[in-house]
Amino acid sequence: MNRCSWTGENPLLVEYHDREWGVPLHDDQRQFEYLSMEVMQCGLSWLTVLKRREALRSAFDDFNVSKVAGYGDEHVDEIMKMEGMIRSPRKIRAIITNAKAFLPIQEEFGSFSSYLWGFTGNKTMEYPGHADGGIVIARNELSDMISKDLKKRGFTFLGSITIYAHLQAAGIINDHEATCFRYHQVGSTTS
Repeated sequence: MNRCSWTGENPLLVEYHDREWGVPLHDDQRQFEYLSMEVMQCGLSWLTVLKRREALRSAFDDFNVSKVAGYGDEHVDEIMKMEGMIRSPRKIRAIITNAKAFLPIQEEFGSFSSYLWGFTGNKTMEYPGHADGGIVIARNELSDMISKDLKKRGFTFLGSITIYAHLQAAGIINDHEATCFRYHQVGSTTS
């Protein structure tokens, strides 16, 4: 079975790719989990974050955004002491800040997913040249626009490159390689 080359032979990356990455995501709790994992990934490999995913779920109440939004400094200290945690108080605080900013978006748009998918008219986008590997980018106009809007709404640690990675993971941008078995399963609209 052919899959995207970035997975290599690592079983954790292969499982993540085959089950999650690039599949259109419409669940707010998972959106918040993915965004939080992207925050934690800054400066680290994605494999490092995946290896610590269960610790992150434990630390952030299974990414229950309402609970995380109520965290205070005592939670930051507790999380820093947890086994398997990525120990960055700035990133931990960013996740808490982002939870607080996530809730008003849910209120305004009915769900965070509706807000995010609204940028593409509820369609998975594919940009010419991506599927054949001809163009490899880490950000684009869409990620620039969403990042700017999220920052305006109070989010932190979510620059355009981080948002682009989230859009890939959440299936809003189809960046599966054309030879990957997931490419056609995900579907897309060329932009």
